[in-house]
Amino acid sequence: MAAKVQTINRLEDLRKAVDALKNGGKTVAFVPTMGALHEGHLTLVRQARQCADHVVASIFVNPRQFGPNEDLDAYPRRLAADAALLEAEGVAILWAPTVDQMYPDGYATNISVSGVSEVACGAARPGHFDGVATVVCKLFNQVRPDFALFGEKDWQQLAIIRRMARDLDLTQPHVSNIIGVETVREPSGLAMSSRNQYLTEAERSNAAGLSAAMRRAIAAIEGGADVAESLATLKADILATGFASVDYADLRDAASLESLDRYSGHPARLLVAARIGAARLIDNMPVGPR
Repeated sequence: MAAKVQTINRLEDLRKAVDALKNGGKTVAFVPTMGALHEGHLTLVRQARQCADHVVASIFVNPRQFGPNEDLDAYPRRLAADAALLEAEGVAILWAPTVDQMYPDGYATNISVSGVSEVACGAARPGHFDGVATVVCKLFNQVRPDFALFGEKDWQQLAIIRRMARDLDLTQPHVSNIIGVETVREPSGLAMSSRNQYLTEAERSNAAGLSAAMRRAIAAIEGGADVAESLATLKADILATGFASVDYADLRDAASLESLDRYSGHPARLLVAARIGAARLIDNMPVGPR
């Protein structure tokens, strides 16, 4: 039977608890989340258990990464159920700070990662990745993990966090210990996301067409087809599956996220964001070698 997860809401208590976990040279792996946990999050936790002696997870719905007309208020919150899932997976500590704990009165600091944060979702959601970089840096400083694990579903987020860690010389975790974990998908191919809860049954069925359309585009690009034509066909295919709009469908360098108008055989990533019903869904897949 898994040991009871320790749910902590105050930073002073967190630091004492993490110090106790690290006693004797033990290591800690960290899985930051916004809750509404699904199999994708739990896969991160299981991978974290393979990396370190103990796992710490966080649940914090970060207001600074939501825009004025986005779904901050509607974002699913179910702390008790999520804590039970984490306990069953052997998580030692659940860090669940309040907004006041994370951003105390007078808070005035912001982290902005130029370049990599300004394209794709960064262009569609101004300020979003400043909020992400700021809260992740704070979480790293609060937990001081040896390893941190993120899903590859938000490839741009992962690239930004690695860039931030490299630029700020973070050592807990060191950039090489920020680990990306392959996207977990439903049997239909739909990437798992907390926002999938917004979909009706018919919308969920239609949304499964996104990954299939992306795979067709990747096969065409890797086969030598013109990139611009392949992306135009991809956008049309996504709309034909029932999506209302496509925010972007881009081929980008896997590390720098520089836009690619031709495929050279080097590691690249196909990134897509599209809207269906009440949900804005993102997905990405590797093009060429990983």
